[in-house]
Amino acid sequence: MMQVDTLYQQLADDFALAISHGSLPPGSRLPSVRKTAQSRRLSLNTVLTAYRMLEDRGLVVVRPQSGYYVRSHLPMLPAGKSCAAPGQAQGPAGEVLDLIGAALLAQQTPGYINLALACPKGGDFYPSNKLARIMGQVLRQNPGMVSSYALPPGSERLRTQIARRSVELGMSLQAENIVLTHGCMEALQLSLRAICVRGDAVGIESPTYFNLLPLFSSLGLKAVEIPTDPQTGLSLDALEQLLIDGQLQAIVAMPNVHNPLGCSMPLENKRRLAGLLKRYQIPLIEDALYAELQFTEAFAPAVKAFDEEGWVLICASYTKTLAPDFRIGWVEGGRFTEQIRKLKFSYSVAESMVLSETLGLFLESGGYDHHLRQLKRRYAIQVDKVRALIAEHFPQGTSATQPAGGFLFWVELPASCDSVKLFHRAIAEKISISPGPLYSPSGRHTSALRLSCCQPLDESYIQALVRLGEMAQDIMDEAAGV
Repeated sequence: MMQVDTLYQQLADDFALAISHGSLPPGSRLPSVRKTAQSRRLSLNTVLTAYRMLEDRGLVVVRPQSGYYVRSHLPMLPAGKSCAAPGQAQGPAGEVLDLIGAALLAQQTPGYINLALACPKGGDFYPSNKLARIMGQVLRQNPGMVSSYALPPGSERLRTQIARRSVELGMSLQAENIVLTHGCMEALQLSLRAICVRGDAVGIESPTYFNLLPLFSSLGLKAVEIPTDPQTGLSLDALEQLLIDGQLQAIVAMPNVHNPLGCSMPLENKRRLAGLLKRYQIPLIEDALYAELQFTEAFAPAVKAFDEEGWVLICASYTKTLAPDFRIGWVEGGRFTEQIRKLKFSYSVAESMVLSETLGLFLESGGYDHHLRQLKRRYAIQVDKVRALIAEHFPQGTSATQPAGGFLFWVELPASCDSVKLFHRAIAEKISISPGPLYSPSGRHTSALRLSCCQPLDESYIQALVRLGEMAQDIMDEAAGV
């Protein structure tokens, strides 16, 4: 029999889905507590708890003596709203790299309220105590591990668990083909080194993960921006034309829970993308860093699941879900696995056996799935709360993505609001944000920004978000001569 907490959570999720799909539009009244209890055959307390959960998530408001009403919500970015055409192959602009440096500096400065942090902050987001106990167990049973060099291929236990979990994303990876890395960034770097040479043109999403840009610069690679839809991801029509014209040597993309958009590519698009890779024999580096944070119970598959000839290299890590300081990532390189294995040995040899075994034992214990369920539910609630705050406190005309998972979303301000100007004003008040041009090698997306909600939504966070909305309105008023 279902537990009571599952019943009220399920009821809240059902109403949240109806609200997001428009079946319950803004201003509409929810059925009374008594009516819902009767129609769903639930207790009054269960229904009341579900309605209060919706209120906590910012989806409904209660009106005394009247009931619960759907709150005015933040419009989603419409399908088809992306950069108009692919960009020219180019290295990241100097001013974009400077802006990235300024944003990173602000994020690292004590005393700032960080509204763009992509690193979950606080012990509530990680199973730190359990990992500490497991690490103690590893060291007690193998005290000589800390005085021995870790050697390739690294922890078999962890690689086996990664391979076992790959089934959840529709893949069938083998432990012997998985290379452990120092976080996902090293996995991306090794993959790019394995498939590219200086001067190559690499297709990227626009907007894209901003840390790719300094990485491209250091490797001497040129980026080609490909239009990316806020609901469906990478434009495959634009990509195919680039492939027909022979303009790309590789592609980097994040098809599941995109950073910064939060969207996931539809299943049929993933199949088509895999087919394009096979037809044109072009490698794709699939960044799956957030793939396990999809809000759906059953995960949407990776593009790698449809890869028949090894053209997809897939990368991920456990920094966002388990242990950021461990910096344990991995890559399965398809037909490029041997090159990646050699590059890993030449650059950093292997990953810590103590840390890898700790993660492997945690994954073996079965606690990871329970942890993920709790984490995803919390992020889904926090995304709703922050979107409700933006709807209430940001200028009229603001819209944002509705993430398919994780804790990041993309906010589009009205065109007259310059997000770089907003960034500098926010920094002056010790509020850190990530303006849109950070996510484009050519500095596009001038009225957009990325926000995150992977920290406690305390009063300081809420006040900073409200103040950011006020500053955005001030910039618009100045542009209008008000």
